[in-house]
Amino acid sequence: MDHYDQQTNDYMQPEEDWDRDLLLDPAWEKQQRKTFTAWCNSHLRKAGTQIENIEEDFRDGLKLMLLLEVISGERLAKPERGKMRVHKISNVNKALDFIASKGVKLVSIGAEEIVDGNVKMTLGMIWTIILRFAIQDISVEETSAKEGLLLWCQRKTAPYKNVNIQNFHISWKDGLGFCALIHRHRPELIDYGKLRKDDPLTNLNTAFDVAEKYLDIPKMLDAEDIVGTARPDEKAIMTYVSSFYHAFSGAQKAETAANRICKVLAVNQENEQLMEDYEKLASDLLEWIRRTIPWLENRAPENTMQAMQQKLEDFRDYRRLHKPPKVQEKCQLEINFNTLQTKLRLSNRPAFMPSEGKMVSDINNAWGGLEQAEKGYEEWLLNEIRRLERLDHLAEKFRQKASIHESWTDGKEAMLQQKDYETATLSEIKALLKKHEAFESDLAAHQDRVEQIAAIAQELNELDYYDSPSVNARCQKICDQWDNLGALTQKRREALERTEKLLETIDQLYLEYAKRAAPFNNWMEGAMEDLQDTFIVHTIEEIQGLTTAHEQFKATLPDADKERQAILGIHNEVSKIVQTYHVNMAGTNPYTTITPHEINGKWEHVRQLVPRRDQALMEEHARQQQNERLRKQFGAQANVIGPWIQTKMEEIGRISIEMHGTLEDQLNHLRQYEKSIVNYKPKIDQLEGDHQQIQEALIFDNKHTNYTMEHIRVGWEQLLTTIARTINEVENQILTRDAKGISQEQMNEFRASFNHFDRDHSGTLGPEEFKACLISLGYDIGNDAQGEAEFARIMSIVDPNRLGVVTFQAFIDFMSRETADTDTADQVMASFKILAGDKNYITVDELRRELPPDQAEYCIARMAPYNGRDAVPGALDYMSFSTALYGESDL
Repeated sequence: MDHYDQQTNDYMQPEEDWDRDLLLDPAWEKQQRKTFTAWCNSHLRKAGTQIENIEEDFRDGLKLMLLLEVISGERLAKPERGKMRVHKISNVNKALDFIASKGVKLVSIGAEEIVDGNVKMTLGMIWTIILRFAIQDISVEETSAKEGLLLWCQRKTAPYKNVNIQNFHISWKDGLGFCALIHRHRPELIDYGKLRKDDPLTNLNTAFDVAEKYLDIPKMLDAEDIVGTARPDEKAIMTYVSSFYHAFSGAQKAETAANRICKVLAVNQENEQLMEDYEKLASDLLEWIRRTIPWLENRAPENTMQAMQQKLEDFRDYRRLHKPPKVQEKCQLEINFNTLQTKLRLSNRPAFMPSEGKMVSDINNAWGGLEQAEKGYEEWLLNEIRRLERLDHLAEKFRQKASIHESWTDGKEAMLQQKDYETATLSEIKALLKKHEAFESDLAAHQDRVEQIAAIAQELNELDYYDSPSVNARCQKICDQWDNLGALTQKRREALERTEKLLETIDQLYLEYAKRAAPFNNWMEGAMEDLQDTFIVHTIEEIQGLTTAHEQFKATLPDADKERQAILGIHNEVSKIVQTYHVNMAGTNPYTTITPHEINGKWEHVRQLVPRRDQALMEEHARQQQNERLRKQFGAQANVIGPWIQTKMEEIGRISIEMHGTLEDQLNHLRQYEKSIVNYKPKIDQLEGDHQQIQEALIFDNKHTNYTMEHIRVGWEQLLTTIARTINEVENQILTRDAKGISQEQMNEFRASFNHFDRDHSGTLGPEEFKACLISLGYDIGNDAQGEAEFARIMSIVDPNRLGVVTFQAFIDFMSRETADTDTADQVMASFKILAGDKNYITVDELRRELPPDQAEYCIARMAPYNGRDAVPGALDYMSFSTALYGESDL
């Protein structure tokens, strides 16, 4: 129930039969108490005070008089300082008399009620003050006061969905009206697109908090009270809304005019600076590419692993330290070029043509050549390292096998050339023959080693080993000696067989010893060779295989030891027979040169080599475990970073074609993406560090991931380039929109039409798609010759390079040219008239006073040639000013 809602020209004329005893609705009374108290305090704080209880704190009339002085700017009669009732009534009457002097008719409100703390009378009095001093002077299109305030709210909130202001009570319950008022004047304070009509508490609290924090409008309402009341109190709502009106009213025309001229001057200065920056940056980048490519194309091989490792380290420094700044420079170069061309086009200036050989396409071609050389150089480095590693291993293996073979063949030729059988007895001849048979067995066993030596030498030649001549000479010597051994062996056998008929006696024990000692000796030599053989593995499975084989070998040692003891037992038996039967022997076995001492020595050597092999395998196993950890560590990070880069690329693509909010919202969203991407750089650096460890460990494969560091680098560079280019495109769209006067609704309509016909979501339209889009927007393009000619004319505008596609930037440039007013010379000259006033000219001093220093001096320099044309020295009239800024033919 409303006791003071009827408003006339006096803004306070209640009905004569108003029931003074009728109580306020409790919910409305609560809202009015809070709202009126906050409104009063918003003015009283200017005087350094406030009230806590509205019906108590105004009872003595002192703060009431102070409130009227603050809001009116006038001095009231001196208040009574006494504390008696009569003093309080006198002060309240002075306040009521002042209100009445302002043309407000007070009915049924007396000083006694205020002094007695009558709630409804106190609230009615405060409402009268609010009407007179906060609402009466509001005027919108020949309407004033309440109607004017309502019309102002309707006009300001008209573009917003779900907002329909028809009154000052239920129209504001969902909170969207308050949020729309704030967003209309300060869009950066509220993200209106995220608000929901079904969440009034959030909407109201958002509006109240933002208004209090940024607009200096105190929180006069409680969201819970408004939502919980079927019909919020109209006076509370009007009081709070009037605060928004006063906060947002009063445009600064002079500032707008000055800003418009500043804009023209700033564009000219920026364009000239961008041209200079582009030329210098392009020259520096091309020179760097020219110097770098010959270094990357140098394929001079090195003979040592250390030299190749140094080349690889130099290449890593190039990738890590020298190239990333150049990638950023290239991206910035493209951004500057696109921004410059857009600004020149919007300013109706000719397009910028860089110096010969410095076009963006020239730089891209040079950059492509650099990356191709870089890829080839890295592949060559890794292949060379693998080759040198393989060569070192093969060379060491060749030396070991050659040394063992040469040691074995030492003295064999001389032995085969002996003619001891000529004076030997029959038994000695038999012995010599058997000994020769044992030697042939031994010779056959060494055939594999000779073949292995030849094969290793051949592989070293194929891999272009730097010391191949010495390897070939040694291999040839071994092969020649082997052929000679074969020939000598055959010759000696023939000689022994000729005399075999003369020899019948043979010592079976010596023969058995020789037969068993020779293979056992060969086994020990093979074992020593295997135990000393160097190995190279690349996976933990390979080292585990070597370890398993070694364990199997150790399992054969007990049987081998039994065989050794058996062979030594044969020799001991021979010695026993010689001692028993006094056989005249030379003290050596005639069938073999292998002595028990040699067998024991080699056996002891084998036993010493086993633990050394154990240690080497353990160390290699630990190294391979570390390599596997590096592979898993790199794979885990790469499997996260790779998909993350792809996801960001897709998200950026979606943002660039979707219509969520204004272009500024999209730009802010993209910049947040850019910030999150830049903040992700430490993870890329960490992955680079892991990759460096992998390369230093000579790890060439990784089964834990399909991503290589090259994939990650290329994806990261593409992501940085894409986000920068997308931000640049949105900035250019904002420049186009602001320069051409395109509204957000028009921009959304253009984007919706463009996206509708962009079937493949590529961000471009083909000719037929573009034609269909134009027809959907109302263009009359027929299928006859005239229609085709018109469409060809339009395509020459939006696709001057005849690429067969139309970008969204070219689309909105064309649409803005056809549908929107530009920031023409008339607008700039209108700004000139505002600054010049009635005198129709502007002086140099006025330019320096109204414009920033750098832009003022730039403008004055442009106007210097025209100063002599005016009647007033040092000043420019309308025509001279326009000619100075736009030239003779622009206006």
